[in-house]
Amino acid sequence: MPKINLDSSLHDRAQSAAEKLGYSGVEEFVAHAVENELQRLKVEEAEGQVADQLRGLGYIE
Repeated sequence: MPKINLDSSLHDRAQSAAEKLGYSGVEEFVAHAVENELQRLKVEEAEGQVADQLRGLGYIE
């Protein structure tokens, strides 16, 4: 599995958050955070495509 490097202060903050939120560790917390962000970007992309289609149909400017 690929590894990433985090600034030590960021790692400490992530570890603290992971403990408070009940994650098994920093790795699980970071994986969940990245997955959530990728999902958010996917939704934004889909919304942009719908907006483009509606503009093309003349429903919005």
